[in-house]
Order: sequence, then structure tokens, then C-alpha cells
Amino acid sequence: MRCPRCAAEMIEVDANGVLVDRCLACQGLWFDMLEEQDARSAAAQIDVGTAPEAARNSGDRIRCPCCPGEQSMVSMVDPLQPHIRFESCTICYGRFYDAGEYRDFAEFTLGERWQRWRALVAAKLR
Repeated sequence: MRCPRCAAEMIEVDANGVLVDRCLACQGLWFDMLEEQDARSAAAQIDVGTAPEAARNSGDRIRCPCCPGEQSMVSMVDPLQPHIRFESCTICYGRFYDAGEYRDFAEFTLGERWQRWRALVAAKLR
């Protein structure tokens, strides 16, 4: 498989029994449908890239590496962690996380939960 971000070769890495594709060049991660949920506990082991690499690549439109016809992927935001942006295919529901994004996604901290709760309470009080 070729990386949807930089077209370099991707290798399969084991994330607690789930095989995830990682780019050899940019270190981005490809997850087939729902794999990102099953691989969360192994995020630190499989997401070995750094966030600055991802920031440098943000904003580029990428194509799904699995779907025929060069299906364009859509940029999405995690609703619980709006600072995390990833690309998702509207056909096969695969997801691509730039280096560092998946590790951040999997580490939803207590502080982030507290901020989310405060925002919800503040919205209800208005």
C-alpha cells in the first residue's frame, strides 16, 4: 500500500492483534474501518512520528489508498478533541492520521475531559 499523504511505501505494524499500516517516510497511519478503536491501547507503540511532521503536511487533500478511482478523502475533526484533524474515506470509512495525531487522539486526558464538561455546562447555562 502507498501512503495517501506522501505516496511512500507503508508497512503493517501490529497493534495488539490489529494490523495497521504505517508510512515509512512521513510515519502517518492508515486504519481500515473501526481499527483505530481496537488499536488505542497500542497508540504509543505504533504512532512513532512527531506532530511537527503532521503540521507541515496539514491542509493537503489526499486520496484513499484502498478505494478505486482515487476517491478523495474528507478532513474531519474529533468532536471530543477538536484540535485533532484526520482524513476519512466516505466509501470504505478508512482513516488516515498524520504522525503524532493518533497518539494524541488515543490519550484523551482527564484535563481534556474536564474542559469538555465545563464547556457543556457553560452552554447549558446560557
